[in-house]
Order: sequence, then C-alpha cells, then structure tokens
Amino acid sequence: MVKCSNCMVFACEHPERKSAVSKLDFCPMSVEKDVLRKAQREYEKPAVRRMAYASALVESRGYTKWTRVEETMEFAKRMHFKKVGVACCAGLTEEGKVLADVLASNGFDLTFVFCKTGGVPKETLGLKDSQKVRPGSFEPMCNPVAQAMIMNKKKTELNIIVGLCVGHDSTFIKYSEAPVTVLVAKDRVLCHNPIGALYNAQGYYKQKLYGMHKVAGKGKHISSGTKPKS
Repeated sequence: MVKCSNCMVFACEHPERKSAVSKLDFCPMSVEKDVLRKAQREYEKPAVRRMAYASALVESRGYTKWTRVEETMEFAKRMHFKKVGVACCAGLTEEGKVLADVLASNGFDLTFVFCKTGGVPKETLGLKDSQKVRPGSFEPMCNPVAQAMIMNKKKTELNIIVGLCVGHDSTFIKYSEAPVTVLVAKDRVLCHNPIGALYNAQGYYKQKLYGMHKVAGKGKHISSGTKPKS
C-alpha cells in the first residue's frame, strides 16, 4: 500500500529524517524503491530532463511572484514551444478569449478549440432528453477527442486546459500528443477554485464530502501545519 496521505514525517523533503522511512509501510521510499530508481533513470533522457529542468526554474524564479498564466507562458518559452493549443470550455468563452489575446501578444502560434466543436447532439452518446442539463433543448456534447485531434494535427507543442469538465479533461489528456497543463480546473460552485471545498472540509462541506459516515480525523492535514507549503 502506498499512501503518502498518511505521512507525518515527510522524509522526502527532509533528508535528516530518512532513518524513519523504513518504519513506514506506506511510504514509496520504503516499499517502492525499484520504481523510484526506474523513475530516476527516466530523467537521464534529454527530453525528460529538459522539461524537468525548465519546470524547476519556473518554480524558483516565479515563486509567489508569477500568476499561473505567467508561469505557463514562461515554461513554454523556456521549452522553446511556439505552437500552443487551448482546449477551452464553451462556458468560459470570455475568459478564453482574453487568454487567447494574451498568448498571441506574447508571440505564441495559437490553436484554440471550444469543447462543443462539431455540434454533435448528446443523444449520440445515448443520453435521454431527461438527462440533459436543459431538457427539451438541443445540447451538443463536449468533444475533447476532437479538440485533442485538431491540436495533434496542428502539431501543438503544449496544450492548455481551460475549464473542461471532469472526465472531459481526462479524455483530452488521453488523446493529446503534446504535454498538457491545466490553467483552469472547472468548479461551477466555487468559481473554479476546487480546493475551496477541501479548506472547508471540516465546516460547510463536511457532510457533503464525507457523507453521514465521516471517519474521525479526516481532513486535518491541511490545517495542522505539519506539512511545509510548497
């Protein structure tokens, strides 16, 4: 069993605590040493090392200074990516257009595709009219496969997700040939700030998240202060 969520040691970030790892039967550093060695060898590959190096530089140079939009552009520039794709939710049309303008003004060659491209009715998936968001009306299905295929054809070098629904984002990532980063994670209830539910897991969202059979002690990691912020 690998379950870093059980950890209160964080030896991976504090080398002086490594002696405690052998006692942790859920720690990858204890039970998955072979996998970690195999993973480390992957960083010897030039393309992987280059991406990891650029990511680390963006993290250090922009730490607490750059927004995620800025970090995304900086990462693309350090990787010498010119062709950028944006897979955008149609519900974030205005935000997507602003992002498109920002990327274009920074010299990126942009391919931008909304999720409803193709105008394929949801009935194609086998949905009944009663299962639509708005029964009685035409609703096109989200089409992340087409979004990804269009970007693959345009040979984008980095694809950015803007608000794709849960599941649709997974499908897009599955079909995308280029690396994918998420700029906006959709959460219609929390103004696209999903982590807000976790910060309120012991309060307003307690019953919603845990249900009636809440396990004692759940959700304490965030507020305990035992884990250094990264």
